[in-house]
Amino acid sequence: MTLSILDHLTGLEEAAAEIAHSWRPDDPAYQADMYRQILMNLSYAYFVYFHADAEHPDWSPLWNPVYLHQPNPDDIYLYCPIRGDLTYRISGNRGTCRRLIFNTMAGFTVMVDDISEINDVLGVDDRDLGLVPGEDFEVIFSAERPAGYIGKWTQISPKATVLMLRFRSWDWANEIDPRLSIECLDRVGAKPRLTPEEIIERIHEMAKLPARFSKLFLPMQDGTRQRVGVNAFEFIRHPGIKQVYWAAAFEFKPNEALIIETEIPKVAPYWNIQLNDPYFNAVEYVYRLGSTNGGMATVDSDGKIRVVISLEDPGVPNWLDPGGYTEGTIYGRWYECDTEPLPIIKRVLLAKVRDHLPTGTPVVTQEQRAEQIRERVRAAQRRRRW
Repeated sequence: MTLSILDHLTGLEEAAAEIAHSWRPDDPAYQADMYRQILMNLSYAYFVYFHADAEHPDWSPLWNPVYLHQPNPDDIYLYCPIRGDLTYRISGNRGTCRRLIFNTMAGFTVMVDDISEINDVLGVDDRDLGLVPGEDFEVIFSAERPAGYIGKWTQISPKATVLMLRFRSWDWANEIDPRLSIECLDRVGAKPRLTPEEIIERIHEMAKLPARFSKLFLPMQDGTRQRVGVNAFEFIRHPGIKQVYWAAAFEFKPNEALIIETEIPKVAPYWNIQLNDPYFNAVEYVYRLGSTNGGMATVDSDGKIRVVISLEDPGVPNWLDPGGYTEGTIYGRWYECDTEPLPIIKRVLLAKVRDHLPTGTPVVTQEQRAEQIRERVRAAQRRRRW
């Protein structure tokens, strides 16, 4: 008997059941948001399971303004399946983005049932490899350096299954994204037609992915709230990653605002801050000011950065727009900084925001804000996102 396509998508029911673990499981708006999230993750899963394989590598879109599970708005993420017993060459032009970051690992987020199954994480960036902005290059990725090869090389684990690539920019309008290809240098056959059994197996894995997302990220944001409460930051570190995250669960009322205040490290190659919704998706950051970074933010006269979160535009620099949400999460990053200050959050009345900012904080008019958003949209759309 031939099964219906729906019989192969039963994993979606498990994803729908995760609504019970959201912050407001009985809220129709939360339910609808999570249904949308399930379909978003299912469409993302097609790329992961069908686009490429380790013998015939190719870039797939990873997290970006469509697939929203907390991507860094400054990063363009690409995914490629690899195998640790094969040799790969990445070549092309470095571009002029702030950082070009490579991570290889065995297992990958939401492609395994238990995050502890992800291991052998290795990471290098353009500076480690000596890549020059704007110039062409090639790098070999393999478990061992090829005999007699004297060019650029980086090691991967013999167990590696995934390569993740990030183009990190903090001047979206002017930095140029890299143009890169990836090839398997071993002798392999033509890319095969999938068998019916392989297709069905991959559809089953696709259907599991949305539930895996929620089972990973909902407890992650709950953990921050349980450990430090709301409107307070904690540091989060991951092995093999060169940056420390500072995370908070935020909460405020429509007539209130949150002010984030922090010192900036003296050596700060890169830092940013972004807002996420209550399901760990990045809030809209192309048509709204959902994030800022060291290249965009205005530094106050005392050398500190103050960021204001509110539903309405407070008319000050460094406004972050939460996209209609009054609760969610905040994530910041210090990347290779010489110090790691932990920011603080003040909850204030929106009408009193200026009382908590330095004297002389500029006024941002409605016209200036509209132009700022127009510039942001143009810059974001001109980047490679998929």
